[in-house]
Amino acid sequence: MAKNLDAYWMPFTANRQFKKSPRLLTRADGMYFTDDKGRQILDGIAGLWCVNAGHNRPRIVQAIQQQAAELDFAPPFQMAHPKAFELAERLVELTPPGLNKVFYTNSGSESVETALKMAIAYHRVRGEGARTRLIGRERGYHGVNFGGISVGGMVANRKMFGTMLGGVDHIRHTHDPVRNAFSVGQPAHGAEFADDLEKLIALHDASTIAAVIVEPVAGSTGVLVPPQGYLQRLREICDKHGILLIFDEVITGFGRTGNPFGAQTFGVTPDLMTVAKGLTNGCVPMGAVFAKQGIYDTFMNGPEHLIEFFHGYTYSAHPLACAAALGTLDTYAEEGLLTRATELQGYFAEAVHSLKGEPNVIDVRNIGLVGGIELSPLPGEPAKRAFNVFLDCYEQGVLVRTTGDTVALSPPLIIERSHIDRLIETVRAALRRAA
Repeated sequence: MAKNLDAYWMPFTANRQFKKSPRLLTRADGMYFTDDKGRQILDGIAGLWCVNAGHNRPRIVQAIQQQAAELDFAPPFQMAHPKAFELAERLVELTPPGLNKVFYTNSGSESVETALKMAIAYHRVRGEGARTRLIGRERGYHGVNFGGISVGGMVANRKMFGTMLGGVDHIRHTHDPVRNAFSVGQPAHGAEFADDLEKLIALHDASTIAAVIVEPVAGSTGVLVPPQGYLQRLREICDKHGILLIFDEVITGFGRTGNPFGAQTFGVTPDLMTVAKGLTNGCVPMGAVFAKQGIYDTFMNGPEHLIEFFHGYTYSAHPLACAAALGTLDTYAEEGLLTRATELQGYFAEAVHSLKGEPNVIDVRNIGLVGGIELSPLPGEPAKRAFNVFLDCYEQGVLVRTTGDTVALSPPLIIERSHIDRLIETVRAALRRAA
């Protein structure tokens, strides 16, 4: 065990607060972590939106162990290994029809960078090289690389890093608490927010716009569920103007909303779709971009010996990651986890919305097995009230996540009703103590 915590600069963490009172996890199994004091911690956030099948699953563990002993690495450029193709074949059986090409990355951030480059390059290859502009959304989260923070719209993730990518604009977020507070599932109001895209098209000219990227459910900004008809309207506008639509499904992918992907839950198929997290159940870093056949075919021209798309990573389709993903897909399939949220979402929604009326709760949002409880901020101290609730819950043996003044819940898909009860009642007690 490390004796000194100073050397590690922790990501997205209040480092000084943590090192005064560290929260160290040493084991995990099923629905629970174990901390360095031997306490069991109920995992209410699937690790970090990623451990969808729960922890320490035998098929995944065995797949990684066997792969490490058999083939530890294979170069991904001009070479490959069988599991990369096997996994791609398995994945496109789950995607919406048409999204049948898979490009591997190592994270959600890399998946976003890949999709943005793919979109711009696609238009260039097809003779519309002026289409370089990218459209994101306020409060969007698309990872932490420069492309992702440029199209993203979370202020804290952008403000320290100077000039973003050029040629990027944003449409409004869909959060409308005046009309939609405490909506169960998709809010009734707000489809018209998609018409912001028409305004940007008028401003910039459609012939300059390559792609629009949105999360079907904006997770990291506080669980913003799309209004009814909103994603359909975005799809219509993109089709009308020849713009690619990218769904960032790093959080919503692999069962979170009750289907393999949010695109299926909401009935809208994008042109490109980014995934990561639940792809390997969080066990080995891996991401991917799904592309429509027509996009892939557009690149497949010129002499056959030449590289068609100058992009990739040393660890694209890493053998251990592919093995972990195959073990994960087996686990999902054997236990029906990719649709299990549909069985529990009613109970989960009722439980989460039972927090309405608790101290300082100003909104509750939910879809599938993801929920957000928004709190009124402490005057002059944004995010502190929710952070205090997070600390309190941890002390009571329950792990939740906060973003700003929203408490987010996204438990493993193996959760049972008794776990939901404990999760919600722990949050309820913490809210009352915080008041």
